[in-house]
Amino acid sequence: MIDYIIFAVIFKKMYQSVNFHGKEDLSQFSFLVTGCAGFIGSHLAEYLLQHNAKLVRGMDNYLTGLKSNIDLLKKYPNFEFHEADICDANACKNACDGIDFVTHQAALGSVPRSIKNPLHSHQVNVDGFLNMLIASRDANVKRFLFASSSSVYGDSVDLPKVESKIGKPLSPYAVTKLSNELYADVFAKNYSMEIIGFRYFNVFGPRQDPNGVYAAVIPKFIASLLKKENPVIDGDGLQTRDFTFVENVVQVNIKAFFAKKTDCTKRIYNVAVGANFSILEMYKDMIEILGLSFQPQHTETRKGDIRNSLADISNAKNYLDYHPTVTFKEGLNRTVQYFKTIYSN
Repeated sequence: MIDYIIFAVIFKKMYQSVNFHGKEDLSQFSFLVTGCAGFIGSHLAEYLLQHNAKLVRGMDNYLTGLKSNIDLLKKYPNFEFHEADICDANACKNACDGIDFVTHQAALGSVPRSIKNPLHSHQVNVDGFLNMLIASRDANVKRFLFASSSSVYGDSVDLPKVESKIGKPLSPYAVTKLSNELYADVFAKNYSMEIIGFRYFNVFGPRQDPNGVYAAVIPKFIASLLKKENPVIDGDGLQTRDFTFVENVVQVNIKAFFAKKTDCTKRIYNVAVGANFSILEMYKDMIEILGLSFQPQHTETRKGDIRNSLADISNAKNYLDYHPTVTFKEGLNRTVQYFKTIYSN
């Protein structure tokens, strides 16, 4: 079992040296981060806490999140935790009470998991999302941000992916995220809410859980290699992804809270780097960093997976001043070093 608490010592104050909020005084605002025990949610909460937000309220039911992430956040006096489920409408209402900004990261991820149990994915990702929209509307929050997914591009073969053109979804998970976008648009128009959605492209980085059958590819590969095991690649490994380091995702969320450009809300944005790499290229870079020479195993292609992925991020640049500062290779190196430190303790 990995002791993620070590992270607090080794990677102390991860976001103190960066400023994504400009001249905004975060001590004047209260934030709600759903899914804060998860990978992206915990990083967002960490940034806000390190930059002295008035209050960061986290909400999570530990369905996929880790208690160790909450233990890290609890060290800050301005953090408040609600152990609650977004499928509980009253819990969502309580979590939004007195909140200025919401970033909704809670979801049941994974394409294969959604194919195995589509009803559960729908209940969490659609019913839970609607609960959060209603609660945020009733609490008169200033702005509501939410995590969508590049999976909504479905069977579209166009590259790069532009927000205005999608294909048919290839998985129940993709359907739930597309549903989120449609609900967000309706609520923005009918209730005059300021809403911004993000189509995340293969986010990775420190604290991403490498365990379990639905673990993301990068932490899963690193963990296998550090345990001297041969990673398993789905298909031929030539499928490409626009891998996005988590710090870039934190940047776009924080900037979106305060973006003032006309028409910046009521939009969906691609969040990526704008460069893609094949799974085999990623694997080659990974073993080079680790100084290993393990050969991967190959298995069948996963159902519901998109073959190639590359994002056009010009809208996020123009409307939100998003400029990814961490390249894929730099992010991969930082992630590998993190897991090396964790596994050596």
